[in-house]
Amino acid sequence: MAFDADDEILQDFLVEAGEILEKLSEQLVDLERNPDDSDLLNAIFRGFHTVKGGAGFLQLEALVNCCHSAENVFDILRNHKRKVDSELMDVVLETLDHVNSMFDQVRNGEELTPAPDQLIASLDAFAEPAGAAPAQEEAPAVAPHSAEDGGDITDEEFEQLLDALQDGSAAPDSPATAVDPVKAEPAAGGGSGDDDITDDEFEALLDQLHGKGQFAGAVAADEPAPAADTSAAASASESAAAGDDLITDDEFEKLLDELHGKGGAPTAAGTGETGKPAAEPAKAKPVAPKSEPKKTEPKKAEPKKAEAKPAASTAPAPARDTSPVAETTVRVDTKRLDDIMNMVGELVLVRNRLQRLGASSEDEHMHKAVSNLDVVTTDLQAAVMQTRMQPIKKVFGRFPRVVRDLARSLKKEVNLVMHGEDTDLDKNLVEALSDPLVHLVRNSVDHGIEAPDVREKAGKPRQGTVTLSAEQEGDHILLAIEDDGAGMDPEVLRRKAVEKGIYEQDVADRLTENECFNLIFAAGFSTKELISDVSGRGVGMDVVKTKIGQLNGQISIVSELGKGSRIIIKVPLTLAIMPTLMIMLGDQSFALPLVNVVEIFHLDLTKTNIVDGRECIVVRDKVFPLFHIKRWLVGKGKGQEEPANAHVVIVAMGTKQVGFVVDQLVGQEEVVIKPLGRALQGTPGMAGATITGDGRIALIIDVPSLLQHYS
Repeated sequence: MAFDADDEILQDFLVEAGEILEKLSEQLVDLERNPDDSDLLNAIFRGFHTVKGGAGFLQLEALVNCCHSAENVFDILRNHKRKVDSELMDVVLETLDHVNSMFDQVRNGEELTPAPDQLIASLDAFAEPAGAAPAQEEAPAVAPHSAEDGGDITDEEFEQLLDALQDGSAAPDSPATAVDPVKAEPAAGGGSGDDDITDDEFEALLDQLHGKGQFAGAVAADEPAPAADTSAAASASESAAAGDDLITDDEFEKLLDELHGKGGAPTAAGTGETGKPAAEPAKAKPVAPKSEPKKTEPKKAEPKKAEAKPAASTAPAPARDTSPVAETTVRVDTKRLDDIMNMVGELVLVRNRLQRLGASSEDEHMHKAVSNLDVVTTDLQAAVMQTRMQPIKKVFGRFPRVVRDLARSLKKEVNLVMHGEDTDLDKNLVEALSDPLVHLVRNSVDHGIEAPDVREKAGKPRQGTVTLSAEQEGDHILLAIEDDGAGMDPEVLRRKAVEKGIYEQDVADRLTENECFNLIFAAGFSTKELISDVSGRGVGMDVVKTKIGQLNGQISIVSELGKGSRIIIKVPLTLAIMPTLMIMLGDQSFALPLVNVVEIFHLDLTKTNIVDGRECIVVRDKVFPLFHIKRWLVGKGKGQEEPANAHVVIVAMGTKQVGFVVDQLVGQEEVVIKPLGRALQGTPGMAGATITGDGRIALIIDVPSLLQHYS
C-alpha cells in the first residue's frame, strides 16, 4: 500500500471514489428492479472501473483486485452474456460492502483487509458467460492480468505501449521500426527526475507513429494493418470528424483493450508474469480504409522525422489556448466552514446589540446604518449557511440497500419510494439524522409491512410500500416515513403498557390514540413477541426520540389500523443559529426555541382549574397543563406572592402541549447557541446559553428535558 503518494492525490481519490461508492449502493438496488437497464449496467461498470483505476494509482492491490472482479461481472452483464438475478446481486452487494470497508481503511490510513478468496471466486464464476462460452474472435494474445500492475499502467508500461504501437503498426522491414531520435527526448526528460510525459511529448509521439494530426488515421491500401490499430483509427477518426483533436477516455480504454485484451495491461517488455515472451499477435487480415487515404510515400520516413520536432512544440498549443478549463469548485475543510459560521454568529450578536441601541437612539443616520448592517448580516448569514448545506440525499442514498437487505431477510416484498432527496439542510444535521432515520425505516419494514401472504388475504398488493420524503417548511425541514402496512392498534399498545409496568390499567384506559402511539418511544417498549436480529428488545425508538430532541426537533405519529402508519419529524435547518422567543422570569432572561412555541396569550390566573391534582387551563375547549417555570428556574421566585395576571406560552413537545407561565415577553430574537461551561454542563432543562441584544446572558430552555426533570 502506497500512502507516501501525494496527499492531494489521495484526497482527490477519497472524495471522488467516496461519491461513486455512495451512488453504487443505490444503483445496484435499482438494477435488481430493472435488470435490463443498459445505462445502469454501464454506469455501475464505470463506477467499479473508476475506483479500480484510482486504487491502482495508489497501489492499493486488495481494492484493485476486488473492483476488477466486480468490473468483469458487469462487463459480462452489459454485453448480455448473463442475466441479473438475486443470487448474483447478493454476491455483488457483499463485494460492495468489502470495497466500502477497504475504502474506510484507506481513509484512516490502515492496512487493507482483502475480500475473502471465496467471494472473489464467486465473482469470477459470475464473470463467465451463462451456458456455453461463445467462440472467441481472432485477437492478440493477452498477457495474464497481474495484481502487481494495480489495474492501471505505469509510466514505464506506457512507454512499452508506445513501443508496441510502433512495432505493430509497420511491416518488419519498414523504416518506421527504426529508433527515432525524437522518441528518445521524452525518455531523456524523464531521466531528470520527472517520470511524467508532457502533452507536447505525447502529441509528438502520436505524430511520429501515425502522421501529423492523424493518430492511426489513414491505413495505406497496399499495407496490411493489425485489427486493433484499424479499430482504434476508426474511433479516432470519428473523434477528429467531430472537431475534437483529443481522444476520449472510452476511446483510450478501447485502444488498450484491443492491444492487450479486456481488463489487461501491458507487462514488462512484452512478457507475461512468468517472464516468458507473450504469444505472437494473431495475423489480422488487411482492412480496406473507410475513406480515401491520404496520398503519402510510406517508405520516406526521414522527412516525417524531421517534421516531428516542430509538431511537438506547435501542434498542441492552439488546442490548450482555445479550450481553457476553468475551475468551478474549491475544496474547503469543514473546520473552516465551522469557524466562519462561528464568526457570523458573533456578528449576529453584535447586530442584535446595535439594533437594541439604535432603537433607543433618535439619530436618523444611526437608524440607517443599523438597518444596512442588518440587511448585510442577514445576507451573509444566509450565504454562509448555504455553504454548509448538503442535500439530504446523503442520508437517503443508503436506504434502498437497507430496505432491500431487510426485506430479503424477512422474506417480505417491499418497494422504497423517496421524494425530496435534493432538500438541503445543515451538514451537521445530515450526519445526526442518519441513525434515527435508519431505525425508523427498519421499523417500518419490520413492524409495519406485513408478509406477502397476509397482505394478499387482506386484499392488498403482495408488495408493500415504504415512502421516505423530505421538504422544507420555512426554517424547518419536515421528514416523513410512511408505510402502507398493518398500522398500530391502540388497544394492543395499552395492554403492552400495562404489562411493561409503564402505566396502571385505569391510566392506560384514559390514554388517547395519539398518546398510545407515542408509547413506542418509551424505553424498553416493544410490541414484538419474539426477539430477532432486527427488533424486539425495546431499544431503538427511544433512542430516536432522544436524538431528535437533542436536535431541537419534534416527532409525531399518525396511524390507522389496517391502512398504515406515518412518522413525521420536524427539525430546524441549522443548529448554529436559532430563532427564539425571549422571555423574562423575574429579572433573568431565558430563550424558548421558536420551534416549540405554539401560541401566546394573556391569562387571568384566578380562572385555572385543578385536574388530577394538576393546575390546568381551558382554551377553545382544549385542556392544557399549566406550569410556573419560574418556580423551577429562579430560586428567589419561591414564596413570592403570585400575580393575578400573567403571560402564558403554549409549547409543544411532540403531540403534547403544555402552558408555561412567564413574567414578561421580550420578543423574537435570533440567537447563537453557546455551550454551557463545564460547571453547568448537564443542567436539566438547559440546552445552552446566548448573549441577548442588551448584552445580558440568557439560558436557552430545552423544553423536553425541562418537563421530564421537573414535572
